[in-house]
Amino acid sequence: MRVYHMTEQSYFPAWEGDQKLRVDLPNKHCDPKIAGDLFHRYYDEWLLADDLGLDIFINEHHATATCMSSVAAIPLAILARESKKAKLLVLGYPLGNRMDPLRCAEELSIIDVLSRGRLEMGFVKGVPYELPVSNLNPVQIMDRFWEGHDFILKAMTSHDGPFNWEGEFYHYRHVNVWPRAYQDPHPPVWITTSSKGNAKQIAARGHVMATMGTGYASKGTYDAYKEQRRAMGEPEPGIEKFAYLGLVAVGSTPEEARRRGELISEYNKSSGRVHPPFANPPGFLSVDDNARLLKAGSKRLARLVTKDGRYITPSKASVEELVDAGMMFCGTPDQVYQQIVDFSDAIGGIGNFLAMMQAGYLSHDDTVSNLTLFAKEVLPRLKEYRYTPREDAAAAAE
Repeated sequence: MRVYHMTEQSYFPAWEGDQKLRVDLPNKHCDPKIAGDLFHRYYDEWLLADDLGLDIFINEHHATATCMSSVAAIPLAILARESKKAKLLVLGYPLGNRMDPLRCAEELSIIDVLSRGRLEMGFVKGVPYELPVSNLNPVQIMDRFWEGHDFILKAMTSHDGPFNWEGEFYHYRHVNVWPRAYQDPHPPVWITTSSKGNAKQIAARGHVMATMGTGYASKGTYDAYKEQRRAMGEPEPGIEKFAYLGLVAVGSTPEEARRRGELISEYNKSSGRVHPPFANPPGFLSVDDNARLLKAGSKRLARLVTKDGRYITPSKASVEELVDAGMMFCGTPDQVYQQIVDFSDAIGGIGNFLAMMQAGYLSHDDTVSNLTLFAKEVLPRLKEYRYTPREDAAAAAE
């Protein structure tokens, strides 16, 4: 199992009060000096993760105090030069919200060259409430996404001269990416989803699929990916094709871990503070997905189900409930290792664990300790972890 350290680079000083944090909070609430100090702090933590043998995960959001990284290419470029060994995963580039996929191909190719082949490029649909920032219509967002995806891969793998592109959404008369990507034919592609339908499309292309804090519901998405590969006559995909993001709080004692878990869990309370008119723009979700939400009624807010079937609302859940739901992994190194392995076994095997080891109000000193303890006492065992499908394990036991 590979492990990636992630932080959303939040501007948590603006979280106090009951104002919405996404996407209409005026930037008068941001002090550039404090923002600069926070950026330097987060980069120091990423470089520590690199020194400790962890990989690095970067994301992008817009017009929000929950994530200051509005241009993922900037931290990617900095870390491509300053880090030494870590894979650099961007998850991601919101292709449905980007108007210029040629620029995306150019940015990613430069970063891959600068890092000497350590880039892993993740393409995401984006979140609904950031569509006003992109000035785009939510209708046909997935059609726009897949055309952008196809264009970027063609741009990265065409080496015999310029070509033109006449698609439904994008038109280019002259495409000739310099420099070409370092990795051949292109850096690995990751895509996030919580939808079984999208999982099948990702599987059809053989990309890495990531689910983000969706708990035990991830199993259905993973199963859909596997079913699609079998329907294509392809071998059973290995766990390297599956990734999962969870909050992580490690401590030398259960009490220390719980204190860190409480601080990190504030992430759940901040990320959902969205200005209501932007929460679900017409056309962003499919008719089927909207119908499913309406049928769920009051349970639509209870986005996670614990292993024993209880519904929880992440923004109101305790640390113990988040652990029970597979959204957080919290405890001593032994406890956290076992929680991750048990969760992986339950949903069908994870080859890439995306560990949010800085979130909420967790301080720099606590983050350094969290990273170091995890890297020294949990990571070595996770590297040795091998998922055994349950039917194989039962046969071996007999």
